[in-house]
Amino acid sequence: MLFAIDIGNSHTVIGLFEGRELRHHWRLQTDRRATADEINATLHGLFAASDRDLRVGGMVLASVVPQLLPVWREVADALACEPLVVDAALDTGVAIRAPNPAEVGADRIVNAAAGFHRFRQSLIIVDFGTAITFDCVSEDGAYLGGAIAPGMGIAVEALGERTAKLPRVDLGGAAPAAIGTDTISAIRSGILFGYGGMVTGLIDRLRQELLPARPRVIATGGMAGLIAPYAPAIEEVIPHLTLEGLRLIHERHA
Repeated sequence: MLFAIDIGNSHTVIGLFEGRELRHHWRLQTDRRATADEINATLHGLFAASDRDLRVGGMVLASVVPQLLPVWREVADALACEPLVVDAALDTGVAIRAPNPAEVGADRIVNAAAGFHRFRQSLIIVDFGTAITFDCVSEDGAYLGGAIAPGMGIAVEALGERTAKLPRVDLGGAAPAAIGTDTISAIRSGILFGYGGMVTGLIDRLRQELLPARPRVIATGGMAGLIAPYAPAIEEVIPHLTLEGLRLIHERHA
């Protein structure tokens, strides 16, 4: 069994692979203050709920929260496995053509590796997390760079915290029309149609800069399925792209 862990600013996504098959996956809130003992206790609970023993043959992880890397190394020690940590210096099969590779987030490298392995063509990968990242991959599978925008969750929180009368809205509902007829529907409209327009406009600009390549546009991340209907430039949503990329990179080093 392979443990694949994607540590993001807001959530940590954990996948358990048996061979190439994703058997289980969990999405947890990222706690920067968590100790190795607390994480181990959580893992034991998740495995017990899935009727599994906490035995893994390998671990691969990517993190955008540096202070949690040593904590997860302790977790790996407790599980008696050596973690493979993804960063710009690791051989992932993806050449990084950005001027400063060390600045490229591990999750963006992993997504590029997974996306190119699947499609073998130029790509624009949109990852909806705490931030929305747009990553461009060349026709020969190199990471070129991209764009970063504040995520939808940040926007909703800011509205609730910085205004006197606007509530914090659950984005789980759809926005059937751009004209909201009450406060909740107006906020949903502004976020969903507004971000959909931003995503589509930025993808169009990235496509222009990637000419003559004709990149495929794919999306991943917690809110990808929610925003995709409002961003017609997105061609396909792949929910577990990052976990799949982690598996592929671990397989490369096995």
